Amino acid sequence: MTSALPTRADTVAAAKESIAKGSKSFAAASLLFDKPTRERAWLLYAWCRRCDDIADGQDHGHGMTVVADAPARLIALSAMTEQALAGEVVGEPAFDALRIFAAETRLPKRFARDLVAGFALDAEEWRPRSENDLYKYCYHVAGVVGCMMAVAMGVDPDDEDTLDRACDLGMAFQLANIARDIEEDDRVGRCYLPEEWLVEMDFPPGQHMKPPFRSRLAVLTKRMAARAAAFEASARQGTPALSFRSAWAVLSAAGIYGAIGRTVAARREHAWDYRVTTSGAQKLGFIAKAARESARRDHLYPRTPRNPGLWTRPR
Repeated sequence: MTSALPTRADTVAAAKESIAKGSKSFAAASLLFDKPTRERAWLLYAWCRRCDDIADGQDHGHGMTVVADAPARLIALSAMTEQALAGEVVGEPAFDALRIFAAETRLPKRFARDLVAGFALDAEEWRPRSENDLYKYCYHVAGVVGCMMAVAMGVDPDDEDTLDRACDLGMAFQLANIARDIEEDDRVGRCYLPEEWLVEMDFPPGQHMKPPFRSRLAVLTKRMAARAAAFEASARQGTPALSFRSAWAVLSAAGIYGAIGRTVAARREHAWDYRVTTSGAQKLGFIAKAARESARRDHLYPRTPRNPGLWTRPR
């Protein structure tokens, strides 16, 4: 006797539970979407979160560890992703979430594969040498998620300009994350600061987190916050292409994550004394502000040509 196929309702419920455990910021922002978009955002998040957890041996983004079988983990998550993209039932809720998401949207398969390629970079213990390498990594682990979220919001997959703006928001988020998590990454032997930046600041190899060098590190986190702000500003100019509720969610998330990057930069050498977060009250403040911004987005964020100096995602 074969077991019943997982229902959409059950898969959505599991995805909702995943985002509640994994990201209070994204969970809060997702509530601003209309119901179909909100559920698709949860489905997409569940798959992204599960891939990340498999790759890093963690639980909903918590407790990252050094894994001894990274290549095998990558093979497993890649195989389940391909099953989902082929429309096959995987039997793993998060990957069935991708199957449903892809079926309900015109998701370009290359986007899902680009995210998996980001996990491959970590499995290979890849490190960015240049600033361009840093952006390449940010695209593969976050910028492309912005593209997929745009598709969830109903953006035409052929609307390359709006997808560029969505990618810009993911880039801003990831740069803020990297700046905030330098100490956590260092504990598991990772560093996403470009080697050229480390050489420029004359860090002894592997010593960037040592107390005597924190002031130098603060210079780099200020630089990352500035780069993140440029991507965030570009992303905001994409919101006139979205519905009011989708723009509200995007602008809320931009405010919440933008504050993280700015706070890390402002704390300078004390940025890693404890993990930078936004409080519930702060989140509500950003959500209220974003509602006002969304209502006036055509005026506040006129659709001007994208800054040609910004790094551009691969086509």
